Amino acid sequence: MTDQPLNVLFLCTGNSARSIMAERLIERWGGTPFRGFSAGSHPKGVVHPLALRTLADAGFSTDGLRSKSWDEFAQPQAPVMDFVFTVCDDAAGEICPVWPGQPITAHWGVPDPAAVTGSEMARAAAFRLAFRMLETRIKLFVSLPLNKLERISLIRRVQEIGRTAPDPSAGSAA
Repeated sequence: MTDQPLNVLFLCTGNSARSIMAERLIERWGGTPFRGFSAGSHPKGVVHPLALRTLADAGFSTDGLRSKSWDEFAQPQAPVMDFVFTVCDDAAGEICPVWPGQPITAHWGVPDPAAVTGSEMARAAAFRLAFRMLETRIKLFVSLPLNKLERISLIRRVQEIGRTAPDPSAGSAA
């Protein structure tokens, strides 16, 4: 890999919950070697309030978060992505834009917490579970020896991470 920060784009259909949380998680756990971004194929236009609450309860800043289209990242002036991860089943099957630079891609499907109905407590629990799943995967990802892995090995590893369950010992996001 390079000495430049690695750009990581998390995609989902609505860009209102999972991809937004992943954007902040990569910034926290990846530190300066990583820059996180998120987008959606059909963005909702607003970030889900429970995603914001889950992040805030876990001590993350929610400043500047917004729901946006993946078209922003397919433009010539957009940052070139090193990694692109889909975090929902809908986006995994969609035809994605052509990303300049041939980023490494993988599907890291996470159940949609915004689709959960029921009590406020049940919905909040769904957001915490999605947060923990993403956090577990991102911690595994940022711990990879990126500068030592051949591209094909790296592709295999990031795809394997997408099948990782949340760490049951990880603290909940509140």
